[in-house]
Amino acid sequence: MGIRTSILACLAALAALGTAPEVAAQTGRITAIRVVGSRRYAEAQVAAASGLHLRDTVGREEIQAAADRLSQLGSFASVRFRFTSTGESITVEFQVEDAPTVPVFFDNFPWFADDELTAAIRQAVDLYDGTAPEQGSILDQMTETLRKVLANRGIHAAVERTLMARPGGDGMMQQFRVVGASLRINAIQFGDPLAAQSKRVADRLSDLVGKPYSRFAVEVFAGEQVRPLYLEQGRLRVRFGTPLTRFTGDPNRPLPDSVLVIVPIEPGPVYRFGGVEWTGMAAFGPAALNEFLGLKAGEVADGIKIAAAWARVQEEYGRRGYVEMKLETKPLFDEAARRVIYRAAITEGAGYRMGELVLTGLSLAAENKLREAWRLLRGEIFDRSYFEKFLVKLEKGGAEIFGDLPVHYEQTGHWLRTNPNTRTVDVLLDFK
Repeated sequence: MGIRTSILACLAALAALGTAPEVAAQTGRITAIRVVGSRRYAEAQVAAASGLHLRDTVGREEIQAAADRLSQLGSFASVRFRFTSTGESITVEFQVEDAPTVPVFFDNFPWFADDELTAAIRQAVDLYDGTAPEQGSILDQMTETLRKVLANRGIHAAVERTLMARPGGDGMMQQFRVVGASLRINAIQFGDPLAAQSKRVADRLSDLVGKPYSRFAVEVFAGEQVRPLYLEQGRLRVRFGTPLTRFTGDPNRPLPDSVLVIVPIEPGPVYRFGGVEWTGMAAFGPAALNEFLGLKAGEVADGIKIAAAWARVQEEYGRRGYVEMKLETKPLFDEAARRVIYRAAITEGAGYRMGELVLTGLSLAAENKLREAWRLLRGEIFDRSYFEKFLVKLEKGGAEIFGDLPVHYEQTGHWLRTNPNTRTVDVLLDFK
């Protein structure tokens, strides 16, 4: 028996390395499934997702297939396995590395609260934790679960998913939406008088009212059309809640055909501007930077004006050749004084001068015209604002640059190629 055990153990080790194809015929009964490496999922969750169970009779092929299932889910950046045998017993170990995940967004499911949909997916999908990978078969499982949830409510429709940018935030999300839903927005109510009574907002409601219901569209509208009202008043910490829906329309229809959308708003207090704490700068002192800002301590902290002020600082750096300059700002709120102070960290990078003007896609005559119009000479301090204004002229058709010369192009590719050794930047323009 000892010899047999040793042979099986050796064969299992070789099989895990993929060097003994003849081991595929060796089988045993699973007595333990172990998982190492995951910080997001419990061992039992991963084991269940693998499709293996205790007391299953398996060989290397079945264990490899289980590892493949885990890999295909998209929840793991890598999956490896090994197994050991003692007599007829096999211990399987999966070594996994968690893959990045993104938030999940339910777009047009007004029949359900998010918690209901989340609970249904958790019950059906072993590794669902409220987030999702960017790709993988687990997304198919989630999509099918949502389709079944709809069907159980008498709504027979397909569900699609899209990886997209988050509304009003950084990063990506997995959006799930019902395909072909006939629900339309009947009206929108805002949970604060400032938004509810704004003529500016009212004039744009036609962007949503009468259109198919989409929570994504409502949140984008709130971010682009409503939030600025509050930022202008210094309400920098305004918060928009998850849009709520109430069914409207003909009560005699088997299913409602329109919804009232309610957007909860917490306006927050009005803050005043308390100044900026600058770090990392060498080209300018604090006095010059504050002058670029054009903001006065004690005035209402208008978020729109503040954003424009940061853009002016970056523009002034760009005018002086600092094309790689980065600015990171962080607000510090003093709730007692209702004041906000900003910490602004600047990474200036090197100052660059004009290098080569590289043109492609133009005739020789058109190229000559453009070079005549380009006023930034080689060796001069590179002015990024001049470059950007020149691009605007090209986007408008280039008549100011090419004059009566017939030049036809649909788009202009543009790049800045920095040369750190010479501290020069080449301008590349490609006409198509």
